[in-house]
Amino acid sequence: MEDTESKIVRMKLSDQVFERLREMIAGGELSAGDVVPSERALMERFGVGRPAVREALQAMQGKGLITITHGGRSRVNALTAGVAFKQVDDIAKLLLSKEPANVEHLKQVRFILELGTVRIAAQKCTSKDADDLATLIEAQRAHLGDAEAFMKSDVAFHTRLAAISANPLIQSITEMMLTWLFEYHSSLLLWSGREETTLIEHAAIVDCLRSNEEAAAASAMEDHLNRSKSNFSSAVKE
Repeated sequence: MEDTESKIVRMKLSDQVFERLREMIAGGELSAGDVVPSERALMERFGVGRPAVREALQAMQGKGLITITHGGRSRVNALTAGVAFKQVDDIAKLLLSKEPANVEHLKQVRFILELGTVRIAAQKCTSKDADDLATLIEAQRAHLGDAEAFMKSDVAFHTRLAAISANPLIQSITEMMLTWLFEYHSSLLLWSGREETTLIEHAAIVDCLRSNEEAAAASAMEDHLNRSKSNFSSAVKE
C-alpha cells in the first residue's frame, strides 16, 4: 500500500506568498494601518509573478487581514475579535439552516453568555452606559412594526450592553451570535403585543444596571431570555 502520508505536497506560489505576508503581519514587519508593499515590490521580493501576488493579496483581503482599495494602496487592517468571528459567519449560517438542532444549541449558549455578561455589566455600568442603553431602547421603539429594523435595534442593544463588560471578545461573540440567531428567525421576531414586552424588559434591565444591582440585573435578564425562548418555541409550533 502506498504511504500517502509521506508525500510532500507542493504549495501553490500564491499560497506561499500568502504565508510570507501573514508572517510579515504576525512578526510586526507590517502593522495595522501600514501600506502593503506594491505588487512589483512583492514580485521582486519573493521572486514570483504578478498572478501569484494578486491571488495572495485577494486571499489576504478575504481573510480580513488587508483592505484593497482600487486606485489606491492596500493597507493592513487592525486585527480584532470582530474580524476573526466574521471569518466563520457564512459557515455558522449554513450550520443553522442545515441543522435546526444547532439553533437550540445557540440559544443555550446565548442564555449562558448573556447571564454572565449582564453580571459583569452591572458591576461596571456608568451613567453614560445606562443612558446609551436607554437611547437604544427608544430607537428600537421607533421601529415597531418593522421587523428587520426592530431586529437590528435589538442586536444593537444587547451588543452595547456587552460592551460595558470591557471585554472585546464578549462584545464580538454577542453581536455575531445574535445576528445569526435573529437572521435565522427573522420571520418570527414580531408577534402582536409581544414586541412592546421586549421594550419593557429591556428597560427593566437598564434600571438594574443603572443602580449596579448585579443579582437584580441577572434576574431581569433571565426573565427576558426565558420569555424570548418561549416566544420562539410557540411561534415555531404555530
